Amino acid sequence: MVSVFLLLGTNLGNRQLHLQQAIEHVRQQISEVINASAVYETQSWGKTDEPDYLNQVIQLETDLPARNVLEKILTIELQMGRTREVKWGSRIIDIDILFYGNEVIDEPGLVVPHPQLHNRRFTLEPLAELAPDMLHPVLNKNILVLKNELKDSLIVKKLYF
Repeated sequence: MVSVFLLLGTNLGNRQLHLQQAIEHVRQQISEVINASAVYETQSWGKTDEPDYLNQVIQLETDLPARNVLEKILTIELQMGRTREVKWGSRIIDIDILFYGNEVIDEPGLVVPHPQLHNRRFTLEPLAELAPDMLHPVLNKNILVLKNELKDSLIVKKLYF
């Protein structure tokens, strides 16, 4: 079994419900979720005129290859109504693979660890909650160190539901 960390994000409609639905889809189609961060509200990144996001990191363990996990994630996004029209545009749901064990994968359409995770506060805040000591296999730094080195000044607020 491989430990996989996924980032969930949504900034349209009932954002909290979309996160809950995404987690349920992951449970049904990929694997049981063994850990989940708090939910964080985040300013839009990349395309800053969009509504704020809710983000959450979940951890699961699976025996599926990384490519299969990606295919299932893309299916879940489609099932939930995700459309890809504008880069960094608003979305009902976005699911990214942050880590697939400690593997480094660089294939067409699949790069793991996520190539931007170390630059994004909305990713590192919830990830540091779950795995502060986890070592990034490319950068050779743990998540807490990466979070503390961030230059990203977007506001990321931990929410309590």
